Amino acid sequence: MNALAVLGDEALHLTPSLWAVVWLIVWGPLLLGLVALYFPPHRMLTAAAAYLPVMAATGWLVATIAVSGPRHASLSLGELTLTWYLDGLAILLLLLTQTVLMASAVFAVGYCRTAELPSRPAAWLWPLLGGLSSGLTLIWIAADLLSLYVGLELMGLCAVALMLLPGEAEALAAGMRYLLYALVGSLAWLLGVSLLLGAWGRLDLAGLAAVAEPGAVTTLAVALLSAGLLLKASIFPLHAWLAPVHGAAWIPVSAVHAALVIKASFVILLKLWLLLAPGQMAAAWLLGGLGSLAVLWGGILAWRAQGLKELVAFSTVGQLGYLMLAFPLLIGTSEAVAALAWRGTWLHLAGHALAKAAMFMAVGSLVLSTGRSKLVELAGTSRRLPLPLLVFGLAAVTLMGLPPSAGFTAKWLLLQAAIRGEQWLWIGVLVLGTMLTAAYLFRMFRHSFDEQAPHLTYRRLPLGMDMMALLLALAALALGLVADWPLELLWPWGGRT
Repeated sequence: MNALAVLGDEALHLTPSLWAVVWLIVWGPLLLGLVALYFPPHRMLTAAAAYLPVMAATGWLVATIAVSGPRHASLSLGELTLTWYLDGLAILLLLLTQTVLMASAVFAVGYCRTAELPSRPAAWLWPLLGGLSSGLTLIWIAADLLSLYVGLELMGLCAVALMLLPGEAEALAAGMRYLLYALVGSLAWLLGVSLLLGAWGRLDLAGLAAVAEPGAVTTLAVALLSAGLLLKASIFPLHAWLAPVHGAAWIPVSAVHAALVIKASFVILLKLWLLLAPGQMAAAWLLGGLGSLAVLWGGILAWRAQGLKELVAFSTVGQLGYLMLAFPLLIGTSEAVAALAWRGTWLHLAGHALAKAAMFMAVGSLVLSTGRSKLVELAGTSRRLPLPLLVFGLAAVTLMGLPPSAGFTAKWLLLQAAIRGEQWLWIGVLVLGTMLTAAYLFRMFRHSFDEQAPHLTYRRLPLGMDMMALLLALAALALGLVADWPLELLWPWGGRT
């Protein structure tokens, strides 16, 4: 499995100019958020303009790394070494992160004004989103366990604080439950890191991959790290905290959380397994089995959900299950199978992030405009709210895996990997999961197009809110049409030794 190692020995060092751009991307959103704490934006155009330097820096970095190849940097702290690594996968995750965060920030301006949120809690939305961005960026570029821990904790604390912002009893209870799960996950992570440090004396991923030997210590350490990350990622059966948290959170927070935050733990988990447990086929199949159960159980819960936000939250549980199929398809398989699975996994992650953020924004527009959150209460909304329903439908195309979306291309690649690897179980999961997704998403349209429903009183929303959601939904569709470019970046750089 040399073709799937995460780090590359041939990477060039980061130049001072690249370092400056990287630090702008890492800390720029947090600085903007701190400014917005005291001078909150009142127009969506202002928020978009303020974020343009970060987006421009991200685009320039993507173009530079795409041309010159991977880059790395390191910093020695006594016997420990902090390492950062920029390859095709990292820059695509950076681009995805900044795109979703910018759209969510612009959407949040209109949401805060229209929902008439309390000014002080709403002001804290901006620095917390900025801190979330900084934590995510550190995770994407980190190549040592200490940097990953810093990124995880910064991201986790900001995510919990964002969930607590509404201040209502339901939000406080859900947020504290989320905090408890996050702390337990962090404890498991620290125990695993301590075992690896005590046994092998280093925390950089490349060094650990070179010196760590199979045995009880490494197995226990990987198990602890995996348990903590699975808990943070809300993977079945550790998903109980997810739906209540999204049910009580503000819509921009739910959009970012579902699109990016829970993906970070999966990214770390996959990297660790490919480096430290490349031969654990039985355990990889166990993770694939958990993913299969997540696909089916999350789909059933979404199909039974009565609330619109609840439906979308349980959908996230099911969609995350597809990512877990990467483990049995990458570990112990041929390079051809692994190449298909590698591409399909990251394309699914990107497509789901864009579509799920768009879907949550559409849900926010529907709930905010009607003042109702139950599916049956949204009957007849097609007459007055066609644009949010269009966004919901376009996002649903990606989640169902219909052409020409990124979801279709990703599932096709995973299906081809399962066929070539003769892993027939995952084929059934992909088919059943797609059918379940269609079943619960079409429940929404069945109610919204009910022409016999009584007329509701609608609140007028800023057009920019729906336009941000529409752009994300269209991006998820377009990603399936131009998938060659990101897939070329992912391979072979995404996994070259």
